[in-house]
Parts: sequence; structure tokens; C-alpha cells
Amino acid sequence: MNRKLIIKIIGTILCIEALCLLFPMVASLIFRSGDLYAFVFSAAACFIVGFPLMTYFKVDKQRLQTRDGFVCVALCWIMLCLFGALPYILTGVPYVDAIFETVSGLTTTGASIFESPASLSRGIQFWRAMTQWMGGMGILVMVLAIFPSIGQGSMNLMKAESPGPISTKLRPKTRETAKILYFIYIALTTAETLLLRIAGLTWFDSITTSLTTISTGGFSVRDESIAYYQSEAVVWIVIVFMFIAAINFSLLFFAVRGQLKDALRSEELRIYSLIVLFASSLIAVDLIVKTGAGLYSAVTDAVFHVVTLVSTTGFGKSDFDLWPNFSKLLLLLVMFTGGCAGSTSGGIKISRIAVLFKSLQRELMRILHSRSVRPITLDGTRIEEETVSSVSAFFFAYIAILLLCTTVVSLDNATFETAFSASLSALSNVGPGLSQVGPTQNYAFLSGLSKLALSITMLFGRLEIMPLLVLLFPSVWRKK
Repeated sequence: MNRKLIIKIIGTILCIEALCLLFPMVASLIFRSGDLYAFVFSAAACFIVGFPLMTYFKVDKQRLQTRDGFVCVALCWIMLCLFGALPYILTGVPYVDAIFETVSGLTTTGASIFESPASLSRGIQFWRAMTQWMGGMGILVMVLAIFPSIGQGSMNLMKAESPGPISTKLRPKTRETAKILYFIYIALTTAETLLLRIAGLTWFDSITTSLTTISTGGFSVRDESIAYYQSEAVVWIVIVFMFIAAINFSLLFFAVRGQLKDALRSEELRIYSLIVLFASSLIAVDLIVKTGAGLYSAVTDAVFHVVTLVSTTGFGKSDFDLWPNFSKLLLLLVMFTGGCAGSTSGGIKISRIAVLFKSLQRELMRILHSRSVRPITLDGTRIEEETVSSVSAFFFAYIAILLLCTTVVSLDNATFETAFSASLSALSNVGPGLSQVGPTQNYAFLSGLSKLALSITMLFGRLEIMPLLVLLFPSVWRKK
């Protein structure tokens, strides 16, 4: 293991986190919210620890093996969460709650322990939004975009942090790919900010909402989330950008370059669009028939909540926990699937669902025609058997972690609906669940054990399980 290089990268990550803390520091100064000291001390702590780690070790070999990449990603995210909790702790939030809120922010889950986000200081509100924006694209992707490439090992870092079973390089060099991804990320954030400002939101609300939309995070500075603004324009702007943020960013790159036809040929994009269309239609009909809702209201509510949950953003417009059971079941199912690979969304990812379905189809064909050879393809490209195997292993691990977390949360005497939806929401990085953790509720009532279990589950979901599991193997820590 290239330990010196891993330590150097961890130090770099902490220095970047120190720089990111400057933004809520500025917000605190502008609004005089009285929490400036928390960000000054937190930034100083990140820099004091990170800078020596970044500069002290002389790295002999600028290369990370696949194993090193997974270990590095896991350790970097753990350190980010531990240091990112400092502003909360310094403003009086209990340690476990601070860790939960930080992990929820960085993993773009959006589950919160705060009963009234609107009552928080402006600095803390901005830090909540900033953590989600940092975690959306991935902080290590930012490192690859800003700093010189880590040789041939840079792709292993991106592969370990980027969501989805198949990593796409937009340029021969990983650093150039990272720059393109962050350019798209920043452009989308800027575009949404301007549109929300035109729609009537304040600059502060526009910026924080955009930071948490494009990252598919869902933290809001308002207690009622998007419902607070009572604006159809705001609702549809947020819907459009949530939908876009859950699309593979490589497809967005092709579309910007004028290769729209190539982007539209994506099988995963078609499945994603059909899921949104059919789920929204079924829920709208269900709401009209069973609750007597008007056509426009039913369609708007259905589309908003399907998009916010399939993209794993988690914004709220109405209390879907009061909807008919059929509609709630459909919402749980889209929380499972998540958005496209290579996006900022969570969940299993539609590409994995497609591979699993085609794998099942192939097994059935083998039973009917034992001599048939049917390779699995996606977008006309053959999927390697190694990838098919890894998708199956991921799905098993996903279900196992979901059931384990549900068991732990149920120790709080929570209902099954609460425990299961909270665990699914954490693992898929969604935010709201059902019953006691519904869209109008929060996670403050849970015990410290449940909050820690959900925090770990959120990290598993954001890092797509394997980087954290790798840390558990003793052989990882051996030199050879």
C-alpha cells in the first residue's frame, strides 16, 4: 500500500475542507449571525492537521493501486466527516448529532436532526448546503481537477468515489475528465441560482437551494422546504434541475457538445425517464381517485415527489406520508432505484437494475436453451462478466446492510415502517422516509446508536459499499 501518498491526499482533502469553510465564514460575516468563531476554529483545525500531512511526506511513487484507491477514498470521507462536524459541535450541537448532520450533508442524504432549519444561524445554514455541494460530485474528484494527476492511480480514485458500476472517461487524462465534470457541476449550480433569483427568491435562498439541488442533497434553509416559497415557478425550476442532476454527467457533456442524439441513445436515460413518467402518472391517478385532488395539483405533486425521490434529493412540497398506500409504495420503489450512474444521485442506480434484470433474463434463457450464449449488453456494448458479478455482489451487500440497519433502528421501538424507510433513505441517500421520519418530521428522536448506525449506512450508500468494506480486511493493511 502506498501509505505516504494516501496520507498526502488526506492532508490535501483537509486543506480543501478548510477552504470550503471560508464560504460559511463569509455568510456569517455578512449576516452577522454570531457563529464566525466556529468556522474560524474549524478551518484552522483542518489546516493545522492537513497542511503538515500534505507537505511533510516525500512521496517516492506517485501511483495508487486499485486497493489503495478504495482505502484512500474511505479514509478521506471519514476524515471529512469528523472535521466537518466541528462547526456544529462548536455551536453547541451534541457530538453524535453533529456527526449525523455532517455525514448526512456530505453524503447528500438530507436527513436532519434539526427540528427547525430556519432558526439556525446563517453560517450554519450555509455550511449545511456547502457540505452537500462538496459531497455531490465528490471531494476527491475536486482534488483530481485542481491538483496534478496522481499518475496511473488517479483513475482508481475516481472509480472508487464515482457512483455506478461503469466509470466513463470523457478525456484520456483523468484530470481533464474531473475538470469537465466540475465545469458542468458549477454551470448547473449557477444556472439554477439565477433562475431562482428571477423567480423571486433572495440571493441566499437561491444559492443554498441550488447547492442542495444539483448535489441532489435536499437540505433547505426553510422548515417547509420548497413548499415555503408557494411558487409554481420555483417548484418547476427545482423539478427540472433535480431531474437533470440525476442524469449521467457524461451524457450532459455529450449534449453540450452537440452530440444530443448520442446522449438520447442511452438505455439508462430512457429507463430513467420512463420510471419518472409511469410512476408520476400512476401516483397522479391514485391521488385524483382516492383523495379527490385536482388534476394540476395531483400531477404537480406526483411529478415533484417522484423526481425528488428517484433523484434522491429529498426536498418536500407536501406530506406524502398522508398519501394512499399505493402511492407511498411507488415512492419507496423509486427510492430503491435512484438515478443514473455517473450522476450525483444515490440508490442502487438504474444501470445496475438493468444489468440485474438482463442477468435474470439470461439465466431463464439458459434454462430454456442450455446451449445458448447470450452476452449482456448496455447501449450496444458488451458488459464484462466481472462487472456483472460485481453488480450481483453489490446488490446482495445492499440488501444485507439495509436489513441490518433496519434491525438496529428497530431497537428504538420504532415501527417497522419507520425503521425500514429510515434505513432505505440512509442507504439510498434520500433523506425523508415514512411515518416518524416522514417529510415533515426529523431524526432527532432516535437514540445515539441508531444515529451512528444510520450515519455509517449513509457512508456505505454514498461510497457504494465497497470502499468501506475493504477497510475491514486485515490484508489491506499489510505492505505486500
